[in-house]
Amino acid sequence: MNTRTAEQEDVVAVILKDHRAMEDLFRRMRSVEADRAAALKEFAALLIAHGEAEEAEVYGALKRFKGVDDEEVEHGAEEHAEGNEALLKLLEVEDVGSEEWDTRLEELVKAVDHHLDEEERTILNGARESVSDERRAELGRAFLEERAKQLASDCGSPENVRAIVHG
Repeated sequence: MNTRTAEQEDVVAVILKDHRAMEDLFRRMRSVEADRAAALKEFAALLIAHGEAEEAEVYGALKRFKGVDDEEVEHGAEEHAEGNEALLKLLEVEDVGSEEWDTRLEELVKAVDHHLDEEERTILNGARESVSDERRAELGRAFLEERAKQLASDCGSPENVRAIVHG
């Protein structure tokens, strides 16, 4: 028996929850008191699992709805690629907290924050207004299932991120 409520499965709510987790991980990666390497590892897994699940289960479905801008959905996928490239550059820096690491981190933050903001304003608002609660819950379940599958496969490893970036 599934104990999650429809609101917990709403694809918009689920995606927004991931976005807030990413922002929290950025704060941890910037903090000299935090385990920055652990925060990066957690962030890498979340970013890849989230983006892959959106592209596999959500974006294509949303394109079929009036009120969701198809061009924004395609642009969202392009921004995933940019974020993944910035992530790979950070993962390839050996000295956590070095000047190079901090520079690469800020490039990653800039790419991902831009995408989160744009996705929330365009795609997710369109989905909230144009897609039924029931369909958003179905999409949320599919998103969560694919996201869990990705996380279980060590999707944030540098090798996997490199394979995604270089196709």
